[in-house]
Formats: sequence, C-alpha cells, structure tokens
Amino acid sequence: MKVEHYSRTAAEPVEGVPGVTVRWVIGEKDDAPNFAMRIFEIEPGHSTPYHQHDWEHEVLVLDGEGVVRQEGGELRIRDGSVVFVPGMEMHQFANRGESVLRFVCLVPI
Repeated sequence: MKVEHYSRTAAEPVEGVPGVTVRWVIGEKDDAPNFAMRIFEIEPGHSTPYHQHDWEHEVLVLDGEGVVRQEGGELRIRDGSVVFVPGMEMHQFANRGESVLRFVCLVPI
C-alpha cells in the first residue's frame, strides 16, 4: 500500500508542451498493474495538445478553471468537475483562468 501527499512526486515538464507539468503519482513503479494516476498542472493561458489515443481518461479537477475541447466545441470545467474522455475522442484541456488548472487523470497502463 502507498499513502503520501501528491506533492512528494516531482512535477515533470511535458515534453514539447510549455506551461504543462505532470506528476506520475501512481503507476508501474508502484506495481500498479492496470491504471496510472497522474496530476496535471496547466499554467494560465496554456493547454495540452489537441489529440486522441486508444485509451480512455477519467479526470477530476482539483483547482482552477478552464475548458475541455472536443470535436463538438468546448465544455467549461472547474474545481470539482469530473470528465470522462472515451478512447479515440479528440480532446484538449485548456486553462482559461488566472491560477493553475490542476487535475487528477487516470489512464490504463
């Protein structure tokens, strides 16, 4: 079992994506066989790339506000929002607020 504050895991820059960091708080290093838990932090005015992939995301917004972009437009998100992104759906998380947009993101390993 592992119990620790998420901030004990170093925030790593996301390669090629300015203003976005990720903390791999639970994953293969913890012998988690099925899912990885990550904490993303997006600075104001920044976003993840608009992209898609085979796997789904489960997201819980911890702090801040912004939008999640999909093919049909944008949906507002803020602290307390939950987001499900199915596999192969185009998506992007963008910080439209004045403070860090921080969210938990679960993905299969």
